[in-house]
Amino acid sequence: MVYSMTAFARSEQSTRQGSLVWELRSVNHRYLEASLRLPEAFRELEGPLRERLRKQLARGKLECTLRFNPTSDSNQQLSLNQPLISQLLEAAGQISSQLTNPAPINPLELLAWPGVLAGGEAQQSDLVKQADQLFNEALEQLKQSRAREGAELGGLIEERLRSMEERVATLREMMPELLAAHRQKLIDRFHEAKLELDSTRVEQELVILAQKIDVAEELDRLTTHINETRNVLNSRGAIGRRLDFLMQEFNREANTLGSKAIDIRSTQAAVDLKVYIEQMREQVQNIE
Repeated sequence: MVYSMTAFARSEQSTRQGSLVWELRSVNHRYLEASLRLPEAFRELEGPLRERLRKQLARGKLECTLRFNPTSDSNQQLSLNQPLISQLLEAAGQISSQLTNPAPINPLELLAWPGVLAGGEAQQSDLVKQADQLFNEALEQLKQSRAREGAELGGLIEERLRSMEERVATLREMMPELLAAHRQKLIDRFHEAKLELDSTRVEQELVILAQKIDVAEELDRLTTHINETRNVLNSRGAIGRRLDFLMQEFNREANTLGSKAIDIRSTQAAVDLKVYIEQMREQVQNIE
């Protein structure tokens, strides 16, 4: 199945503490490169999320952003651990009595002390779990988007393959006629020059020339590459690199056809093939 590397997904959820929003963007890239932007309170998710991306995606440059917008009354659900605060103040007082001009205690630093906000750790843990689950939803949306666009890319490539098949079949059918016409043209030129020719030698030279301009092998290889491209499109896993290699092989055969062209029709067929190949190559750059 064909998957595109270009996609976007957005997943949002409202909680008692505030709203969570995941935005995932994916573009084409040679390897898998993920960038995660998380609020500091959710930093513990980074490792597990990277591993999840690695298992479910093969290629693409991803930008994953989590936004948390707390509600205005979210702090009202928190309560202070008064016994712990008293112990901290008593300990701070004992230390201050031994110092000269001690700095005043910062209330915010007290609030940041583990356990001072009763229920805060539990609520934060719930938020992290919710963000983790929400990421799964966004990732699934991203994969579905990549699959939809991949199906379109596969369809575009299949159209070009059919067009190439038509050109190859047409060129194969008219090659005997082109070779015969080219052979006769050379003989006519010899006669026009009024040269004394050895018929056996002329025939030998014509055979050698026919071998040089014969494109049967190139046409056979093009047909093989077309069939292989279809097989790759229907295979599982990441296929972009294999398709890119096939585009190089296509281009090599098309160049050889152009160099052996002996007629405007064969020249035009080679040009058409190169156009189709370039169009496919552009699409392949976005395939995982």
